[in-house]
Amino acid sequence: MRVAVVTVSDSVARGERQDASGPAISERCRALGWQVLSYEALSDDRDTLEKRLASLAGLDSVDLVLTTGGTGIGPRDSTPEATAAVCQKILPGLGEFMREKGSQKNPRAVLSRAVAGICKNALIVNLPGSPRGAVESLDAVAELLPHAVEVLRGASHG
Repeated sequence: MRVAVVTVSDSVARGERQDASGPAISERCRALGWQVLSYEALSDDRDTLEKRLASLAGLDSVDLVLTTGGTGIGPRDSTPEATAAVCQKILPGLGEFMREKGSQKNPRAVLSRAVAGICKNALIVNLPGSPRGAVESLDAVAELLPHAVEVLRGASHG
C-alpha cells in the first residue's frame, strides 16, 4: 500500500515541538511492507487540513492517508471534522474498533473522536496524536486496510 502521513499539530507545524507520532507511524507502515510516499506536519487549521486531505486523496499514487493528532476534545482539535467534510463515505467501524482495542490498554482511548472514510480514490484514517496511541490504533486496523483499499479499487468483497 502507498501511504501519505500527516501530523496535525500547531506546535509541530510551528517547529516548537519535534514530532514523534508521524515518524512512529511511518516506521510502522514500513514494517508492514507499505510504502510511505510522503510525510508532513500541518497546523490544526480545519480549512487547510480539508484542502490537503482532499489533495492527497485525489492523487492516483496514494491508497491511504493516515493522520495523527487533532482527534481529541481540545478547542483546536478538528481532524475528524475535516476528514468527514472531504469524505464521500464514512466507515464508522474503523474508529469504533480502534477505540475498543485502545480502551483495553488505556481507558482514555474512548475520548478519541477518530474517524475513517473514503475520499476520492483513497482511504483516510485518523489516528491519535500520541506515538503509542497512534501505532496501537494503526495495529488494531492494519490487517483490514489493504482489503478496504482493494474493494475501493473494485475488487470483490469476498
